[in-house]
Amino acid sequence: QVQLVESGGGLVQAGGSLRLSCTASGRTFSRYATGWFRQAPGKEREFVAAVAWTGGGTYYAGGMKDRFTISRDNDKNTVYLQMNSLKPEDTAVYYCAAGPAVAGTQEMYDYWGQGTQVTVSS
Repeated sequence: QVQLVESGGGLVQAGGSLRLSCTASGRTFSRYATGWFRQAPGKEREFVAAVAWTGGGTYYAGGMKDRFTISRDNDKNTVYLQMNSLKPEDTAVYYCAAGPAVAGTQEMYDYWGQGTQVTVSS
């Protein structure tokens, strides 16, 4: 069993940066791929980025790689999402999820956090 807790969200002005953290409990977390998804008001949840359990393989949704960077520190059981040059359209609840492999679809992830709100003001 893996439990995930996101943190680092908040209110930021357009052009600013935030770093989200996803901290896991459970000894086997380091063996899971981890992804970030987001859900804006009135929209479906969408994939943002994912990282393999080794940290060496990353995968981004189209257009995300220019501004977002996913990384992980298995010693700290934590995955990060560095978000730069934020735009109002990045406003959403951001979720992290863990699963057996890097994937861009929600169905491939077994464990989910409760989410952290990111609000970007114009």
